[in-house]
Amino acid sequence: FAANGLPHRRMEAWKWTDFKAALPQLEAPKAKATDDPFADAPAYRIHVDQGRFARDGEPPAGVRIFEKTDTQSFGAAEEMPLGAMTAALAGQKDGVNTLMIEVTETVDHPIHFVCAADGDEANFARVTVLVRPGASIELIESHLGGAGFSSFLIDVGIQTSGRATRTIYQRGEADEAQAVTADIHLDADARFEQTTLAFGAKVARIETQLTYEGEAAEAMLNAAYLSGDGYHVDLTSLVRHNAMRCTTKQVTKGAVIDGGKGVFQGKFYVPRTRGQFTDADMQHHALLLENGAEVFAKPELEIYADDVECAHGNTCGALDANQLFYMRQRGIPEKDARALLTEAFVAEALEDAPEALAEAMTTKARSWLSR
Repeated sequence: FAANGLPHRRMEAWKWTDFKAALPQLEAPKAKATDDPFADAPAYRIHVDQGRFARDGEPPAGVRIFEKTDTQSFGAAEEMPLGAMTAALAGQKDGVNTLMIEVTETVDHPIHFVCAADGDEANFARVTVLVRPGASIELIESHLGGAGFSSFLIDVGIQTSGRATRTIYQRGEADEAQAVTADIHLDADARFEQTTLAFGAKVARIETQLTYEGEAAEAMLNAAYLSGDGYHVDLTSLVRHNAMRCTTKQVTKGAVIDGGKGVFQGKFYVPRTRGQFTDADMQHHALLLENGAEVFAKPELEIYADDVECAHGNTCGALDANQLFYMRQRGIPEKDARALLTEAFVAEALEDAPEALAEAMTTKARSWLSR
């Protein structure tokens, strides 16, 4: 990373999300962190500010937390440059390089990471979660900005028959850069569910790389993005089907207005022998709500196995004129009709999140759409 610097548009995986151009230097943002839609959700909270972890008391039963002060190597550093940077720079403030969380049983209370700075130049943090066999955990992340450059790295390992649910909310300001990088590994019969709502920032990227290590594991990767004028949001994922009989379902919905930019990059990799009997489906659909909106999409399937079911779909377009006309004929103002249709469009990507969190995210989306 020191040799190559921040990722930039000449790198294939970053050609639409140029952090190098967006961050000529580190500066504190004008605004503080945004509001947290999950603030009232019952959870065990860990506040992340300038790489420091402030915990609300003792963790729930079935959870052990360790603060590591020695630098932990990041195995995917070559493929995830911002993850490599975060792993190297985390812990510069108080010496805690990695917060390690071990889950040994089914945990009743979610763990909520609140990543919010107070007008700082940078906020780097790294978390490692290990879910033991048969254990289960719900993870919530609120990435609220407040720093010129925020970068969060999470490693999640789910052992045999374990389960983890991850819900992500991201919202920054137009003078901030944000990165959320995840490296997920699933053993046999493990299950992982992820739901994301992102509003972007000056430049923002939420990247998830998932690898199947054991047979018959399952993953769901759903996301919605809403990008306004001066905002950029990038949702990138790579799923490696390195084990047989694994299932991946992915739905991404987006809506962008004039001056906004949305990016979707998704890839399923299925090797010849280990990837047999894969069942994978990837869908990305985006609405260009106004002239001047931009969406860049790159869905990919790289398949070498010969006994699989893999599919992908990708569409970009405008609101349905007939539906809009139908609603206006029944007395609904055009602005409200557009907001309702767009909300219904993106709702599919949020509906599988835990009920209370899905409702909170839908409320935030509705507020954005009705502006």
